[in-house]
Amino acid sequence: MIERVPSAEGVLAAAKRIASLVTRTPLLPLDWQGRRFWVKPECLQQSGSFKLRGASNRLMQLSDAERARGVVAFSSGNHAQGVAMAAQRLGIAATIVMPADAPAVKVEGTRNSGAEIVFFDRETESREAIGARLAAEQGATLVPSFDDVDVIEGQGTIGVETGEQLGKAPPLVIVPCGGGGLSGGIALALPESRIVPVEPAGWDDMTRSLETGRIVPVEEPPPPTLCDALQTKLVSPLTFGALRDAGARGLAVSEAEVEEAMRFAFRNLRIVAEPGGAVALAALISGRVDAPDGSVIVVSGGNVDPALYARIVGR
Repeated sequence: MIERVPSAEGVLAAAKRIASLVTRTPLLPLDWQGRRFWVKPECLQQSGSFKLRGASNRLMQLSDAERARGVVAFSSGNHAQGVAMAAQRLGIAATIVMPADAPAVKVEGTRNSGAEIVFFDRETESREAIGARLAAEQGATLVPSFDDVDVIEGQGTIGVETGEQLGKAPPLVIVPCGGGGLSGGIALALPESRIVPVEPAGWDDMTRSLETGRIVPVEEPPPPTLCDALQTKLVSPLTFGALRDAGARGLAVSEAEVEEAMRFAFRNLRIVAEPGGAVALAALISGRVDAPDGSVIVVSGGNVDPALYARIVGR
């Protein structure tokens, strides 16, 4: 039996499937250092991040029997909210495994969509193990945050939209990267574009994996980071394969560069970018990537605690 892998055709099908459930986010023009760039603000997406796309694509394809048994997901917040919102709309019960230190705004958003939350200790417990146990106990479908073909193809619909809005493939797309579902999906949707996945410093396992040609984990112990949405210690063969086949090369940005990008987004674009959502913009404005005219930068989410955001933007 041939194992299914995400494909460009699957991304196109996902775009049609979820069109009525997600917001077609705009492309915001950004004139910077003599060049015109385009920012794709998924912070304006329903649920506050791109994760609604993959969750909707996965849940819409469940059978009636699977819907009746519910779904389980594990997430620090954005995937949690995406799954919870998609499940609520489709009348599916959702249980979400979240770290005890998840940002309050993400916990609240998940709970407001009707999901049951099970907390865990990020340092001593495995969210994957807890999620698998709960799914087995409930007979529910486990919905991974990135290690899933339908989820990856759903996230890639951002690339479909971008190509349609520009009328062509951009030369370069800079994308935040945790597990690689978003960057891998976009790579499938825009095969003519160069893809640059961006991670927080010390959490750059996708960057190092692409450099070495094999999947390597985050080096222990990883440093603390404000980018809670990107704290993935090991990427998926599905996402790694999509980015490797696209010839993608990643890079990492510092915490200071992330904070500056959040301030830049507020001042210049009038959008709220959470730390993990701002890493691609950080790569651009810090000069870590020389982006040609017409390049696209994805701001992947805006779910940030107000107090933290006020401190960062007010500096």
